[in-house]
Amino acid sequence: MASGNQTEVYLSERVVVLCTCALSVLGSSLIILTHIIWTDLRTTPRRLLVFLSVTDWLSAVSYAFGVWSVFRSDSTECVAQGAISTFSNTSSFFWTVSIAVYLYVFIVRSSQRVADSLVVLFHLVSWGVPLVITVTAVCLNKIGYDASEVSVGWCWVRIQAPDRVLWMLLTGKIWELLAYLTLPVLYILIKRHIHRAHAALSEYRPILATRPPSQSFSSMADVKLTLIPIIFIVLRIWSTVRFILLLANSPVRQTPVLVTLHGIGNTSQGAANCVMFVFFTQPIRSRLCTTLCCCCSNCRAEAPHLDDTPQRHQARRDSRGEEEKDGASGVQRER
Repeated sequence: MASGNQTEVYLSERVVVLCTCALSVLGSSLIILTHIIWTDLRTTPRRLLVFLSVTDWLSAVSYAFGVWSVFRSDSTECVAQGAISTFSNTSSFFWTVSIAVYLYVFIVRSSQRVADSLVVLFHLVSWGVPLVITVTAVCLNKIGYDASEVSVGWCWVRIQAPDRVLWMLLTGKIWELLAYLTLPVLYILIKRHIHRAHAALSEYRPILATRPPSQSFSSMADVKLTLIPIIFIVLRIWSTVRFILLLANSPVRQTPVLVTLHGIGNTSQGAANCVMFVFFTQPIRSRLCTTLCCCCSNCRAEAPHLDDTPQRHQARRDSRGEEEKDGASGVQRER
């Protein structure tokens, strides 16, 4: 299973992690493409989601490169991969919290102007802080081969670094723990505000026999507000558990099941966001279905024409042959 401080990552675990990385790359790319294609759906929250998807895309690609390469030393490629994954992973935490803060200010505080003014601050913090931390860690030679102690085949904080626990906190874990605390609180406050608003409105409107469509949309939004922090915690908790077990020097952190869950969780954020914000978002889902149906109908419409093409050429050759024969017989009659 492991030798000394090195955790062995088996081939089956690498295959699973590579598959989840591929799903996250596809999911993040789909979020970005839908934002580019459909300009009328470019709201500020979805724009923030695009920035989050960029970081998730970078994380998935860098993790996949690390798992595929099977690093065994502090090579240049290992340091580069560790630096990119450190920056993108830390930035992903900041953008996830930034979206929650924006929704809180916009919905609970009812101030779109203040919420929009925070976007510049979100960019400065979500890109600037991870960049400063990553550059500092690389310059101090803290990024490199970590023997999969708190990773699953990719490079992170060097295992030989005497202060590696401190740099594990600075390059990810402290921001991860803060996200665990911040996200549930913000989304609970948002949900409470929405429920109170619906309760106040229900006192002034008649009771309908059937549920209006707007209520179904609000219920879906309510489900999303519940799932966002839950999914984030469920995906990320396994890396936190392994980090705590590392602090306790417990060999349980090297268990294949825990290592696999860690690999799946850290690389699935892009895929999870795609499911929630593309497939579970009615306007995006409807347009995707319409686009796919149009593509399928066009393919079906072109297929008969392609099938009939050889027969049409043969019919034209036959008709030309008959015309030539008729012309020759007509000349013979005139003679």
